[in-house]
Amino acid sequence: MMEVLADGQPAGAMPAEGDAALGAGLALVMDELAYGLMVTTSGGRVLHANQAARHELARKRALLAQGNLLNTYAAQDGPKLQHALALVAQGKRSLVTLSAREGAPLTVAVVPLRAEGNQPRSAALVFARASVCESLMLCFFARNHGLTTTEEHVLGILCQGFSAPEIARQMKVAVSTIRSHVRSLCAKTRSSGVRELVNRVAVLPPVAPALWHEPMH
Repeated sequence: MMEVLADGQPAGAMPAEGDAALGAGLALVMDELAYGLMVTTSGGRVLHANQAARHELARKRALLAQGNLLNTYAAQDGPKLQHALALVAQGKRSLVTLSAREGAPLTVAVVPLRAEGNQPRSAALVFARASVCESLMLCFFARNHGLTTTEEHVLGILCQGFSAPEIARQMKVAVSTIRSHVRSLCAKTRSSGVRELVNRVAVLPPVAPALWHEPMH
């Protein structure tokens, strides 16, 4: 038997204003994520985009919105995205990589969302994060472990995949100096080595920087 609360509503049910508040709260949370998140119809009409997704669209680098319709920068990627969205109607997920006019290609996961009643399915598009090491979270990590400004800088370059000699050339210091910084980094963060240290930074919560406020065009 369904449990009923004193006001006559089923247990676990929320009033309409509670649903609205929850929806608004979730939208605000989505805006704080470093991953671009977008909800579209299977035809590519944009229903919602978080700050990171709007930032990507405003750059018109790999994806752009013409009116409310999603499109790709590279013409050859259009059918690829359309096919992924068409599969949403069948409840199938896709992973597509889109060419970009600058920088690295953009990888997007296209995930079908649960439909209510006879409503058509919509799609969640989840963008790959721009980099392993976001500056904001690196700053939080550095403060939390008492890293110096130089150590934070070295860690940021390590997260980009550079070796100690390469970092030394970039910073115009001796390799031994960089290795000393790396030893200090591992000691302060209690990491067994560079691989563990970089992996720890890579899985930090994906909080977005506060500068993504470009409007969607």
